[in-house]
Order: sequence, then C-alpha cells, then structure tokens
Amino acid sequence: MKKQTVKAIPVFEGTYPVNSLNTKNPLNTINVETYWDLGIKGKGITIAILDSGVDTNHTNLSTRIIDGANFTEEDEGDFKKFEDYNGHGTHVAGIASSNNTDGQATGVAPEAKLMIVKVLDKNGSGNIKDLINGIYFTVNWRGEQNERVRVICLSLGTEEDNEELYEAIKFAISQGVVVVAASGNQGTGNVDDVNLGYPGAYNEVIQVGAIDMNKEIAEFSNLNNQMDILAPGVNINSTYLDSSYKSMSGTSMAAPFVVGALSLIIQDVEIKLQRTISGTEIYGQLIKNTKRLGYPFNVEGNGLIYLSKRL
Repeated sequence: MKKQTVKAIPVFEGTYPVNSLNTKNPLNTINVETYWDLGIKGKGITIAILDSGVDTNHTNLSTRIIDGANFTEEDEGDFKKFEDYNGHGTHVAGIASSNNTDGQATGVAPEAKLMIVKVLDKNGSGNIKDLINGIYFTVNWRGEQNERVRVICLSLGTEEDNEELYEAIKFAISQGVVVVAASGNQGTGNVDDVNLGYPGAYNEVIQVGAIDMNKEIAEFSNLNNQMDILAPGVNINSTYLDSSYKSMSGTSMAAPFVVGALSLIIQDVEIKLQRTISGTEIYGQLIKNTKRLGYPFNVEGNGLIYLSKRL
C-alpha cells in the first residue's frame, strides 16, 4: 500500500472576529426541536467518530461513550485508550451527541451513543492505513447488547484518492452503515472553484459543506459536484479538552450536525416501521429533510439540513 497520510480537516482560522459573532443557536438553524419535542433524541443509535479521540472525562460526553479503540501509536499504542490530545475529535463528538449535563452545550442527538475510534494523533495527523483499519473495525464492531454503528463521522481527509480507502467506504455502505464526511476547508468563496478531498468526494459518502448562522455559504467550504448537504459550521461552540468548551469553524463542525440529524431520523423512522431501515432509505429520509438556499448544486447539493418532514 502506498504510504499516505490523512489529516483532520483543519479548523478555519479566518476572519470571524469576536465582536461579529452571531448568537443564533445552530440547533435552531436545523430545526432540531421538530424531533426533540416528540422525545426523539437519538436513543438506541450508535454514532462512530473517527478522529483524534475524545476527552473521556468530559462532563457532557462521558456518559455517551459506549466503546472505543486507538489505532495510533499514542499512549504506547494501547488499543483501548482513545484519549484526545488535540481537541478536534472532542469538539466534533460534542456537536453530534453532547448531553448538556452542565448547561453549556447540547449535541444534535443527546441520547445517541458514541463509538470513539482514534485514527489521528495530537497533531491531527494519521496514517491512511490506520483510517482504513478503523473503518473496518467500526463496521464489524458489536456492543454488549449487540449494538452496532449506524453512522460514521469523518471530519478528516486526504487530497489523494486511495483505492483501499474507497474499498473500506464501500464495505461500510454494503453493511448498511452511513458514512458522512466534511468537504474540506480549501474553498475561496468562488462558486466556479472545484476542491476535492477524500473520502468526502466519493459518491457513496454524504459530503457536507458549511454555512454561517445567516445561512450563507462559508467562504472556506470546499465546492464540487459531489456535494450532498450543508450544515452550520461557523463559530460553533462545543466540547473541548479538559472538560472545557470552545468555538470553532470549519466543515469539520458541519459534518457532525448531519450525523446527529441522521440519528434522530433513523430512530424516528424505525420506531414507526418497527424494522431496521437500509442505508438507501436513510439517505432518502435525509434528503426529504433539506431546504434549498438558492446556490448552485456544486455549492449546496440538496440544501441545508432542516428537520421538518417525518415519515
């Protein structure tokens, strides 16, 4: 296998000064209360966060973690120690499923469980082979009550296509696991630009771009014809290292909003149908819960995730 690295989608360090922060709640932007008001908060759904690990002692995350694994060399390669020394993974996990025990931050699916798979180190970098192995491990994992992962979140990427990575993605899809990935932060704001990052650019992956709280496309968000959906990704407050919180921007922040929303959709539909639904059905229900913003398809795909239509 060709030696290749994968990196966390870097946090955008652009010009979003403190005095211009929009105070709107991003959960309202995606209309999450449509599900929350009915008690649908992701219960029974397991999300996998393949990233830099997680702050396992964080007040808002510790009770959400069902299991985890470490594929990096950190902590002497201890497979069961998936502590986060970077902060990226903790922030992403909190957006998807923090439970607001201290009133600081609530994730989209606060009752979902988190499977933490550490494939990135303290510098936010990792080996493509570790990512691939992490995907196979995640798909094959079963919990004590025969739980399995339903959605994978990949707020990471590489600029080069990789055949083995693509095979791992297709394996996940074949097993009914939905894969969501950030599009990347190399955008310039020019709608004619094409910026591809993998695995987001694979057709089988739900690729997520970022908007700000005014529902305008974030200038850093990658644009390409494989775009699927948009979600909030500017000045997002979420969990961080040492049980703290931090505001961060990037498509890395947008992807877990979609992951959390998928958890709500899956829970809701499966309660109604009384059966496990396929990946194709999940995607169909997701697209029903989008709202066009008026951008070209290469900018917004099917539009902003907006939880408004139930089965």
